[in-house]
Amino acid sequence: MAAGAGAALAAGYAGLAFAHTEAVAFAAAAAGGAGNGALLPAQSGLLAALATREVRHRATAVSRVCTNAGFGVGGALGGLVAGFGLAGFVALFLLNAATYLAYVGVLVAVIRAAPRPERLAGGYRDVLADRPFLHLALTNTAVIAIGWGVVSWVVPPYAKAAMGVGPQLIGLLLLANAVTVVVAQVPIARLAEGRRRAAMMAAGAALIAVACLLILAARDLGGYAAVVVATILVAVGECFHTAALMPLVADLAPDHLRGRYMAAIGLSWWTGLAAAPTLGTQLLSASAAVTFVGSAIVAAGAGASMLALDRRLPQDARLTPSGGAA
Repeated sequence: MAAGAGAALAAGYAGLAFAHTEAVAFAAAAAGGAGNGALLPAQSGLLAALATREVRHRATAVSRVCTNAGFGVGGALGGLVAGFGLAGFVALFLLNAATYLAYVGVLVAVIRAAPRPERLAGGYRDVLADRPFLHLALTNTAVIAIGWGVVSWVVPPYAKAAMGVGPQLIGLLLLANAVTVVVAQVPIARLAEGRRRAAMMAAGAALIAVACLLILAARDLGGYAAVVVATILVAVGECFHTAALMPLVADLAPDHLRGRYMAAIGLSWWTGLAAAPTLGTQLLSASAAVTFVGSAIVAAGAGASMLALDRRLPQDARLTPSGGAA
C-alpha cells in the first residue's frame, strides 16, 4: 500500500510538470492526492507494526525527524525556485517525482513482509463505535488545522501583506519550522516517556495558541523576527502533539483494525489541512485579528479537549511507555 501510494505521488507530480491544460492538471493533482491519502495510514501502520509498543513513540519521532528534514529542504528550495519562473517549477515537480520513486525502491528493498494476520470480523463501524478514538480524531482535526494549516497557508499571505515579506523569506519560515522539528522531536519523545499522552498533546495545543497571538502582534514586536519565533513555537507544539498521537492511535486500535484506525486519523489530518486554506484565507481577507485570535481560541479549546480525553482513555494507553535502553 505504501509503495502504491509513492508511485501515485510520483505520477501526480510528474503529471503536474507537463500539464498544459486544466484537465491534465486536475488529473495529476488527483493522482497525487490519492497517493497522499494512502501514504499516511499505510506508512503509519507499517511503522506501528515494525516497532514494539515500548519504542513505538521513538520510531514515530525518528520518522517525524526525517519527514521534516525533507519539508525543510523542500520549503527552502520552493522559495528559491519561485523567482525562476516556469522552468524552475517544472524541475521541482520532476525532482519531487524522482524522490517518491526512490522512496518506493528503498521500501521494496528493505521491508520484508511479516505473515499476514488472519482476517477477523470488523470494519469502520467498529472504528466509529470507539468513542475515545472519535474524540481524539475530532480534536486532532482542530489541532492540525491551526498548527499545520495556519503556518503553511495563512501566515505566508499575512506576512507578505502586513510586513512585505518576499517568497525567499517565507521559504525560510518553513525551513525554521522544519529544522526545529528535526532538532526537538527526539528529545521531546524522550520527555514524553512515562507522561500522560493527553497532557503532552494539550501542551502542544497551548504552544500553538500562544504562537497565533504572537503572529498577530508581530508588527509591534519585531516584525519578521517575531513571526520566526512564532513559527518555532508552532514546531515545538507539533512535536508535543505527534510524540503522543500516532502511538496512542496504535494502542487504541485492535491489531486487525490498525490500518482502518490509521486511515481514520489520516482523514482527520487532511480535513484539518483542507480547512485552513478554505476558511483561514477567507477570514484573513476580512480581518487578521479575527483570524489569529480565532485560531488561538480553537487551539486552546483543542488543548482543553485533550485534557478531557485523558479520563476516557483505557488505563494502559494513557502513558507513553518508557523505552529503557531499547
